[in-house]
Amino acid sequence: MDDTATVDLVRELVLRLLSPGGRSSTASNNSSDAAVRYALRLLSSRMSPSVIPDELSLVESIKRRLALSGRSSSALGFADLHSKLSARAPLLDRWALLYLLNSLSLDRHRPESSPASGLPFLPLHPPHPPRTSASSIAGGMTGGGVLLVAKDPENIREIALREYADLFMEDNEVSESALVRDVLYACQGIDGRYVRFDRSTDGYDMPESLKVPKPTRSIVRRLCELGWLFRKVRGYISEGIVDRQFDIGTVGQAFCSSLQDELVDYYKLLTVLTSQSANPIPSAGSDSGGGAGNYLSLRRLAVWLAEPTVRMRLMAVLVDVCGELRGGAMAGAIHSHAQHGNPLVQEFMGRLLRRVCSPLFEMVRIWVLEGELEDVFAEFFILSQPVKAESLWREGYQIQSSMLPSFISPLLAQRILRTGKSINFLRVCCEDNGWVEASGEAVAHVGATTRRGGLGYGDTNALEALVVEAAKRIDRHLMDVIHKRYRFKDHCLAIKGYLLLGQGDFVKYLMDIVGPELSEPANTISSFQLAGLLETAIRASNAQYDDREILDRLKVRMMEHGDGDRGWDVFSLEYDARVPLDTVFTALNMKRYLKIFNFLWKLKRVEHALTGLWKTVKPNYINSCIFANESFGVKLQFVSVLRRLQVLWNEMNHFVTNFQYYIMFEVLEVSWAHFSDGMNSSKDLDDLLAAHDKYLYSILEKSLLGEGSQSINKTLFVLFDHILRFRSLADRWFEHIHELQHRRNKSKLKSKGELGKVGSLIDGGRKALLQFSRDFFGKMSEELDKVAKEYSAALHDFISQLPLQQHIDLKFLLFRLDFTEYYSRVSSNK
Repeated sequence: MDDTATVDLVRELVLRLLSPGGRSSTASNNSSDAAVRYALRLLSSRMSPSVIPDELSLVESIKRRLALSGRSSSALGFADLHSKLSARAPLLDRWALLYLLNSLSLDRHRPESSPASGLPFLPLHPPHPPRTSASSIAGGMTGGGVLLVAKDPENIREIALREYADLFMEDNEVSESALVRDVLYACQGIDGRYVRFDRSTDGYDMPESLKVPKPTRSIVRRLCELGWLFRKVRGYISEGIVDRQFDIGTVGQAFCSSLQDELVDYYKLLTVLTSQSANPIPSAGSDSGGGAGNYLSLRRLAVWLAEPTVRMRLMAVLVDVCGELRGGAMAGAIHSHAQHGNPLVQEFMGRLLRRVCSPLFEMVRIWVLEGELEDVFAEFFILSQPVKAESLWREGYQIQSSMLPSFISPLLAQRILRTGKSINFLRVCCEDNGWVEASGEAVAHVGATTRRGGLGYGDTNALEALVVEAAKRIDRHLMDVIHKRYRFKDHCLAIKGYLLLGQGDFVKYLMDIVGPELSEPANTISSFQLAGLLETAIRASNAQYDDREILDRLKVRMMEHGDGDRGWDVFSLEYDARVPLDTVFTALNMKRYLKIFNFLWKLKRVEHALTGLWKTVKPNYINSCIFANESFGVKLQFVSVLRRLQVLWNEMNHFVTNFQYYIMFEVLEVSWAHFSDGMNSSKDLDDLLAAHDKYLYSILEKSLLGEGSQSINKTLFVLFDHILRFRSLADRWFEHIHELQHRRNKSKLKSKGELGKVGSLIDGGRKALLQFSRDFFGKMSEELDKVAKEYSAALHDFISQLPLQQHIDLKFLLFRLDFTEYYSRVSSNK
């Protein structure tokens, strides 16, 4: 080389490549001087390169390497620059330039330890000048180890290519350039001259009559798959944005918009390919390294469209999966295809899902911070429905499982639901705005990512942190409002005292004063009169010291009744639970309280009846009876029947006393203690509702009022009926005795005016009394035996069913009733 400037440039290039860090160095040593001389010798020689010059293959290799490394935009930019270079410098040896630049790029990324580091394809210590000869040049390997390929002196390669071109044209009526243009048209959903869309086969194809080689037809069909996929995606977009924009909702519109943006890049690629297709495809014998090297053949088009086909196929799959879906269901369906090992697919799906899920995450943010459900198109996984204020918490909002995307867990969805419900409950039912401050504290604690537009797909941890913080603060404020402002525990204590008969003096006085009224037929009793008696019982007991607001909620209720019902059967008390307490004390729960009250009221009535009977049959009371001073025979009959009556009373009283103790202490007090603990530890309204439901369920199950205790419950009420019948019979018996005593006293007064007939009257009265007592006590004994037999049978039936009950606490009831195993032995003897 004689050009000094060229020599200096080569020296600068070699020094840059050999110097550390890629910078030139002024210092020169033997190694660098030898490398410069070796490079100048190679540049001055006429040796052929070790590879066949093929510009288009080299261009495709560079673009493929850029695409596989995730630099698709760089690949498109390189293609555009190469097209401009081909148009502006047609005479430049572009292959050599591209080969040199590509080699330098590969060498830059080669590890330092690689033996080939340094000047590309040049050893750091160049060998001695090779000895070349015609045979070595023709053979291809020089003494320096460089493979040389000489030009074909007889043009055998060119001749073979021309013969192949002639044979190819004989079987092909259409030029490859025309097919390339038609394929590009098909990729845009447009019919070309030869390649058209066939609706019968639902795809692009060429007419069978067209004379085209089978391999060419096959590659055209394969390339036109992209056009079929494009038609499917474009059809969904046009239908979603134009025709169905109000049906697919905001998530669907975001999905269509994302697909449209992906098609914009696809259109850019088609524009570049269309510009390249304008260059003529060289014939088989032409020089591909000249100005016409930047052409587009079907095979090169297949390389260009490989990556777009993958993207378009993925978009078509998503279009098919989404179909008529919308909202969270659509987002979940798209998310299910995001778990992919291909980085290209992962990057594409992440970009798509961030756009698609943006409306959904915005709905979640507004719901958990403001309690607003902005869901015009019914695409959110939380569904609202109009209900009364008392049913707002339980029925106003619920989760639509079909709309819940898979990237939001069911636990997180429940927290999201409860947080928004708490805000609406405070706003609607409690008329409280303290949740605004709580929401602000949650946002400030979590950070700036929760601002509008800050949450999105891939930020599930930030979303969960926001929901947890908002729920914690809003639920804490809600529980403060329920307990302090609305005095929830005070109302629970009032229900326990009045509906569950825990206020003993009040219950005793109420039963005493309403007893005569309730003994009358139910249809003759006035509710207003009973309400007055209720107020009297309140004023006469310690209940008068309770808060007036609580006492005003206590009312008398007469249940539905028939002609044969008595007041005892239909009388009940009810508690007026107002908003927001009626969320806990719902209509269903108040029915359960009513069921428990009726059971306890009947139990108290039985106890009251036995207590009243004892006043009649107690031992010191019989001394005032007329039979205490009669003959031994009459007195013996009276005392015998009376003792049997007292024994049966003791047996009934034993059962009622122990059963009532079990109900009032083992059931009501223990259940209340657990409920009180649950009430104090409740962190949100759901916990409070669960604790209250558990409290009621415990009382019902332990009191034999549950669904699984219907049989033994019937037996228990039969026992109560026998006890009340026994009291009724005893009252009737003693009414007859008192009537007889009244008649006898009256006859004694008359006998004082007839002194001459005293002896005969006394003798006649005694005979009549003796006969009467025999008949009366005989009948009384028969009725007493019948009642005792029926009661014993019912009691044994009740005790035999207790071990079959599932609740563990009923075993303690069995122990209290049969602690001496008397009933067990009697049952076994039978």
